[in-house]
Amino acid sequence: MNPPRLSLRLSYTQAVQEAGAIAVVLPAHGFIDDIAPLLDRMDGLLFSGGPDLDPATYGQERHAALGPDTDRVSDEYELELLRQATARDLPVLGICRGMQALNVVRGGTLHQHLPDHTQLVHRQAQDPHVTTHSVSVSPGSPLHRLTRRRGLEVNSFHHQGIDQLGERLVPCAHAPDGMIEAVYDPALRFCLAVQWHAELLTHRAEHAPVLRELVAAAVHPAATPLRAVG
Repeated sequence: MNPPRLSLRLSYTQAVQEAGAIAVVLPAHGFIDDIAPLLDRMDGLLFSGGPDLDPATYGQERHAALGPDTDRVSDEYELELLRQATARDLPVLGICRGMQALNVVRGGTLHQHLPDHTQLVHRQAQDPHVTTHSVSVSPGSPLHRLTRRRGLEVNSFHHQGIDQLGERLVPCAHAPDGMIEAVYDPALRFCLAVQWHAELLTHRAEHAPVLRELVAAAVHPAATPLRAVG
């Protein structure tokens, strides 16, 4: 039998490279012993979108609408990679599933199927470069400092989202239905996660700084942490 395949859209690597870094793709192959030597060679990490996390990783049973491509082995590898990266205070950006993974690593849980909880469409049918709903941005938060906006128009390609918030995470953006759309850890130099696909919106001036700041934090490790300001 052939082993499972791992895939990643080139939009992620292109966005990282356009922001000024060299993108290296790390396969979530399940060999946790290689994480430490890999992180020794990394300056920062972007945790991408992807299939649903196995709900066993946060202590729940499977919902009937759970995606078909869950992979517990890959999940556990990615979660441990995220755990060790944040323990080292490496710059971390989570996108879509990446935000959900950060929440799970911190002991949080997920809504497994948002249509059970809201009428707002979080899984758009439009082109991925098109924005389809707004988010409100918390004043003084890192996201506010980066985008210089109290509100953003975002794209949306998910049917899961944060339920119980993980430890030490602070929400910094919400959808009109109250769902958390971005979080950060104020104790770390750069640990930010967004529910939308920021890598597909870098052509918009308000979204491009999200990727650029990840790269800046990776290139300048002694830089001032991107903390909330009053």
